[in-house]
Formats: sequence, structure tokens, C-alpha cells
Amino acid sequence: MKAITGFLEKYLSPIGAKLGNQRHLQALANGMMMTLPLLVIGSIFMIIANPPINMDTVDLNTTNILIRFLINWKEWATTYNSQILAPYNMTFGLLGLMTAFAVAYSLAKSYKMNAAICGIMNMSIFLLVCSEVVPTTVEGVNGITTNYLDSNGLFVALILSFVTVEITRFIETKGIKIKFPDSVPSMVGNFVNSLLPLLVNIIIIYGINLMLISATGKTLPEMIMSILTPAINVGNNVWVYALIIMFSNILWFLGINGTTVVFPIVFMIGLNGTAANAEAIAAGASAVTSMNLQLFRYAMLGGAGGTLGLIILMWKSKSAKFRSLARISVVPGVCSINEPITFGVPMVFNPILGIPYILIPSICVVLGYYAQELGVIARGYVADPSFIPFFVQAWMSGSDFKNVIFMFVLIALSVAIYYPFFKVYEKMELTKEAEEVEEELEGFE
Repeated sequence: MKAITGFLEKYLSPIGAKLGNQRHLQALANGMMMTLPLLVIGSIFMIIANPPINMDTVDLNTTNILIRFLINWKEWATTYNSQILAPYNMTFGLLGLMTAFAVAYSLAKSYKMNAAICGIMNMSIFLLVCSEVVPTTVEGVNGITTNYLDSNGLFVALILSFVTVEITRFIETKGIKIKFPDSVPSMVGNFVNSLLPLLVNIIIIYGINLMLISATGKTLPEMIMSILTPAINVGNNVWVYALIIMFSNILWFLGINGTTVVFPIVFMIGLNGTAANAEAIAAGASAVTSMNLQLFRYAMLGGAGGTLGLIILMWKSKSAKFRSLARISVVPGVCSINEPITFGVPMVFNPILGIPYILIPSICVVLGYYAQELGVIARGYVADPSFIPFFVQAWMSGSDFKNVIFMFVLIALSVAIYYPFFKVYEKMELTKEAEEVEEELEGFE
């Protein structure tokens, strides 16, 4: 175990540290978190529009109050479906556009540039290359396609965010701007000096878009997606996803915040799948993919390392340290926050508990994926808020109580896997506590 730990510390620790501090990955994570409140609110309206009842399997003439309420809710939601889903369409339906602003804003802010202008600039470029003008059925009126304004444009928005900000930064670092006297208001200077970066971005990016259309018949977004599709398909493989989660927990084991490192990747994959499912549900179809945000929730039952099961074992431990730590950690753990456990036990460089700590989240991810594939639980189509109780997340994600039951099954599995490792570690801790008590008694003599 020492050899394995030494190898991980020598080779993986530096990689994890560099990735965790990588500016563009941080901008991606921060930008996606900026969009999350809007997506959560949009998801609430998705839940309202899809009450948890199947009209084909219930007695429409029932006198059961709860079922009667759900039937009336369903009928009302069907009648006013377009009005109820309007907030969803203006949030989830504009995910790509929101990401274009938020990620560019976050990256520019990290460079101490004018973040708001960079965000607006990138959003304009995104609309320019992603929204093709098309004729409508109304005579004399044109519209724009919205193919990439939603989750389909997520990766395009991400790449354009990096490109436009870096082009703007290049212009700024070269000092290509007009210097105004102090008497000129700063907002005037900002306005004038934002014109050149915007013009250069349009010439470069829109120019590439037009050349691609002329040469290949594909727009820039279509070309980007055709190149990225193989990588996206690899990321959408549950086994690759499980390995990414395992890498995250190995970093935690080494004392590095692994969640921060992999969050941009797993969140993008999960949110893209959740958005695709939401679109299908909104259209009256069934959810289409099991690679959604639910998988990340399964990996974080109790936080990194799936430590809710460990907290349960510690609650009844003979060790005073573990019992007190469990009582401190249970509420944060229910909300997927487990720094008290990770650094209190500690899990860092723990050769015994480190084994289940690294493996359990990936096991839960694989089981969660196949439970959705087999129809045991509902596929996730709602972007639920982070850091709320896991059972609330479970219900919100698919509006199905089977998902809640499944979460408790995963916790029970976590208890079973942690148990033999915990008993070994508990024995060591009890021996240590007994020695400390003995030393204290000797000190009084």
C-alpha cells in the first residue's frame, strides 16, 4: 500500500494540482454554476407541467383525494402546457446562449479584463454563427434557427468563450487601444476600446464560419460538433465516467480537491444529458439518455467517497472520536458535504478506508446508470439544486419515488462495503484511544 500511495503521490498529485488550478477549467466550472439557478427554476416549471401520474393506468372516476388531485393537475397542465413551459423554454431552452455569456465572463474575470463586455461580446458572436436566418410562414418575415441555442450548443459556446476571450486578451496585452485623457469618462473609453476586439472577433470567427460553409457546406458549429462527437461519445460512456469519478476520489485521497478538478467535465456531460431528457419530456416523449446529472448525485452520496454509509457506521462506533465526528457530519453529509469526514477521520492518505472511499462512488455510478437503462428508476430530466438533501434531489431529478428508494439502496450498499474496512480501522483507533487514556492516567500519578 505504501508503494501504491507513493506512486499516486508522485505522479497523480502534480497532475491533479495543475488541473485544479487550470484557468479555463475553473472558468468552465464557475460559468456553469452561474447558469444553474436559472436551470433550477426552469426545471420547477418542467415538474409542474409533468405531474407524477399516468392517466392510462388510473381510474378517472376514483374518489381517492390524492389521485383526484393528480388527475386534475394533469388535466390543467395539459390544457395550459405551452404557458407553463414558457419559463423552461427561456432557461433550459437557452442553455447554450447563457453558457456563451457565463463562461466568457468567468474567464475574462480571471484575467482581470472587463468581464461583462467579454461576456456580451461572446454571446453576440455565438448568435452570429449559430443562428441562421431562415424564411418563415409569415410573408415578408424572417426568423432564426435555434438549433444551437439550447443544450446542443453547449460545447460550441464553451469553445467560442475561450477563443473570443483569448483574442480580446491578445489585443489588450499588445496595448492596441486608444488612450483617453483623464477628463474623458471611463465608460466612454470602455465603449470605444471594446469596438476593436469585437470587430476582430467577428472578422476571424464569422470569417471562418463563411469559409467553412463555402468549402464544406457546414457551419462552424456543425464542424465543431462533428470533430467533438467522438470525444463526447467517449465521455458519455458510463465506464469512462466511472473512471473520471474514481480519479476524483484518488485526488481527494491525496489531499487535493478532486471534485473541483473533474466537476467541469462530469457536470457538462450530466447537464447535457439532463437537458436532452428535459426536451424529450417537454415534447411529450420519454427521456432518452441515462447519462444525466443523476449519475453525479449517486457519486456524491454524502460527498466525495460516498461517505454517508461510513457516517452510519461511525454513529454506533465504540470509538468516542468516531461517534462525535458522525454527529457533526450527518447533516452536511445528507447535503453531500463531507469535509468533516474527509479531514476529520482523516480519509487523506488512509490506507484502509481509502480503498472503499475511492471505489464506492464509481460503483454507485455504474449501478445508477444500469438501473435507469433497465427502467428500475426514472431517468433524470430535472436540474436539481446542489447541496440540498439527497432524497429531495432524488425525487426532483425524475419526479419518481423509486429514485428515492434507490438512493437508500445505494447508501445500504455503501454501509456494507465500508463495514469490513471500518472495523479494522476502528480497532486501530480504539487501541490508540486506550493508549491515550493510559498516558493521561500516568500523568496524574
